[in-house]
Amino acid sequence: MTLEKNLGLYNQTGAPKAQDLVERHAPLVKKIALHMLGRLPASVQLDDLMQAGMIGLLEAAQKYQPTKGASFETYAGIRIRGAMVDEMRRGDWVPRSVHRNARRVARAIKVVEDRIGGEALDSDVAEELDMTLAEYHACLSDTNGGRLFSLDELNESGDLPLTEVDPGDNPLAGITSAAFQSSLAAAIEGLPEREKLILALYYQEELNLKEIGAVIGVSESRVSQIHGQAAMRLRSRLADW
Repeated sequence: MTLEKNLGLYNQTGAPKAQDLVERHAPLVKKIALHMLGRLPASVQLDDLMQAGMIGLLEAAQKYQPTKGASFETYAGIRIRGAMVDEMRRGDWVPRSVHRNARRVARAIKVVEDRIGGEALDSDVAEELDMTLAEYHACLSDTNGGRLFSLDELNESGDLPLTEVDPGDNPLAGITSAAFQSSLAAAIEGLPEREKLILALYYQEELNLKEIGAVIGVSESRVSQIHGQAAMRLRSRLADW
């Protein structure tokens, strides 16, 4: 179903206020889809992302509560990205070998950093994995291409949740979530400066990998590698969750 058909269907059934939110923020779906598409396999189509994202926007319009403090655009962006991630995961488009390698890299980073008491360099992790530096960088690129990584939506396993948890279902959920977000913020703050910069440019400034490369003076593939390593470093540091 196309974006227009989805919107048309909602026009027939949605409440006026929610309908207005959907109409005004529909361009956000395409913006997020284009942003994500640049780091997904070629087999993923823009229309598929937009269709899934539109569902997320519809759900956001129905569930948004202004009293929670977040703007609708911020809330909708999270729901749109989450819907796209859910759709891609249901399609099982990431080879299992990519997930295995991601876990191996995260474990290796943790082992090295526990041993040396500081930041693990590329060469340190490659040695721990018994890989050449080129093999390790290739592994990072594959891992990064196979992850839809969102700092706002990381859950306890270091991956994106498939569904949104309603704190009302569990009185401890809000406390746990707040504690995890605090740990995540501390883990991000402890990243090497270049990794923090790339995450900020990607998630806050919404630059794509090519644009980030131009800003910091490295190739797009190198940005992908650094981004992947940042993701794995965070995953390793949040392993206790």
